[in-house]
Amino acid sequence: MTEPSRPPTTPTVVAPTPDPLTPERDITHRHFRPGEQVVVLKGVVGGDLWGDSMRVVTPSWHTPTDEDGWRLRDPDGGRQTYITAHPRYLAHLSRPCPDCMIYVRAMGDYLLPKYPASDHVVDCGWYTTTALGQLVHVNDARGGR
Repeated sequence: MTEPSRPPTTPTVVAPTPDPLTPERDITHRHFRPGEQVVVLKGVVGGDLWGDSMRVVTPSWHTPTDEDGWRLRDPDGGRQTYITAHPRYLAHLSRPCPDCMIYVRAMGDYLLPKYPASDHVVDCGWYTTTALGQLVHVNDARGGR
């Protein structure tokens, strides 16, 4: 996987794509620790997976799923520097982790054949951020939120 954060000048194409892996992923809150660097996979760019790189900060209740989540910090700032996310949305970047490596590889096997290499960022449309600053996968959204 290349650098996970998208350069701001890269054209983005939103391509709604089913996500068969993340909603069924069985990763507990204890899998991550404060200070670890993680990625939220969102799509493809340049023939590789793309996502947002963040740092795990502190435990935080994930209201959309009513489960333990993590408060994450985007080191590049942006519109939303801090968000809360469910652990199943995250994959380790800061250390080799068999569970996360399997997940990232499976995502690559699923997505990369669908989108040929180009300079466009392909956003699969899996995530939105709520008014409470919580990252929500489309499968976890309540009532269309």
